Amino acid sequence: MLVQKQFLSKLRDFGLNTYESKLWTALLSRGVSTAGELSDIANVPRSRSYDVLESLEKKGFIVMKIGKPIKYIAVPPEEVLERVKKNIQEDANAQTKMLEGLKDTDILKELNLLHTQGVDLIEPSDLSGALKGRSSLYNHLETMIKNAKKSIIITTTGPGFVRKSESLRHAMKKAKDKGVSIRIIAPFSKDSEKAMKNLKGIADVKNSDSLNSRFCVIDETEVAFMLLDDAEVHPTYDAGVWVNTPFFAKTLHRFFDSEWANSKQA
Repeated sequence: MLVQKQFLSKLRDFGLNTYESKLWTALLSRGVSTAGELSDIANVPRSRSYDVLESLEKKGFIVMKIGKPIKYIAVPPEEVLERVKKNIQEDANAQTKMLEGLKDTDILKELNLLHTQGVDLIEPSDLSGALKGRSSLYNHLETMIKNAKKSIIITTTGPGFVRKSESLRHAMKKAKDKGVSIRIIAPFSKDSEKAMKNLKGIADVKNSDSLNSRFCVIDETEVAFMLLDDAEVHPTYDAGVWVNTPFFAKTLHRFFDSEWANSKQA
């Protein structure tokens, strides 16, 4: 049985390697079969077939039939999908529990000490970096917001406002609870209503159609600004720059304050 490489590669989402994918699809096409038969159908070396089938059995993709010769039964794909989801959730919960447990350990204290000592040796102007991809941009924005002590100002696009109200809401809420002032300027659209509800009581928001920029300033010290128009770039190719520069941050802050005074209250 020949299965297209493109189809086999998609089965990696199930957590299968190439041999596992070949043998599982071969067994699905037969329902019940021996290791030798599956090896011939899937073009997998017989010396590897038993190990691979054992792996598939442990993962819950197949069942070994009692009797001689040993045969294997395919588990329905719908059931496999549920099992994979359950395994991923269990693994994620275990990893989360393990990472949570590290918070109060000496390992994290030593890592923080190393980072603090390293940062102390760096000139503030050297604290800068390039951010590639919207996922990286938002991860860094979240970190900046979490570390804010006094103020957060954000200018963004209409779609950007909606995205930030969803992905950064939790971090903003924590910052607000610490007494941090949060102000956002963005052009409004029909989609902005839900975003406004998400940030109600968390951020002060104003509407401005004249300001077409994307930046965030934290405590008049840190700046993250995006280099491209999010309406014209795929999220994968979005890009930005982060820099620790009080001089530039204060200039942007004054620019923001001027625009804020001329913008409409949401």
